[in-house]
Amino acid sequence: MAYFIFEVPGEPRGKGRPRFFRRGKGVGTYTDDKTVSYENLVRTSFKAAYPDCIPTRKAVTITIHAYFSIPKSASKVKREAMLERNIRPTKKPDVKNILAAVEDGLNTVAYMDDSQIIYEKCGKYYDEKPRVIVVLREFRDEN
Repeated sequence: MAYFIFEVPGEPRGKGRPRFFRRGKGVGTYTDDKTVSYENLVRTSFKAAYPDCIPTRKAVTITIHAYFSIPKSASKVKREAMLERNIRPTKKPDVKNILAAVEDGLNTVAYMDDSQIIYEKCGKYYDEKPRVIVVLREFRDEN
């Protein structure tokens, strides 16, 4: 792994909050179905783009560009401003949750564990085609 770029189709999703349940006197947690489904979509999108990838054990950096659909109610002027990046999404999910969903989806596929990520960057934009573009780079120590 040196440099990977791939696309996750559809509206960007964030990592959902953990759900809790009672079992006897104990409490357990689980991840909601929508989050599990999105993490699987991230995983399959990466595998489709790089089927022979062996997960790296080195440090990695990740950059995410999340493109949201333009609302149907947006006027022509507002729509143009959104496409020109003058208006950016301030709606949910927040960038931390988008990062978490993508990073967890790539565990054991692109890297062994998301603790290997040493730098992350995420931006939210409007576009005609909703999707998430992910760029992964293996960190190279120059010493």
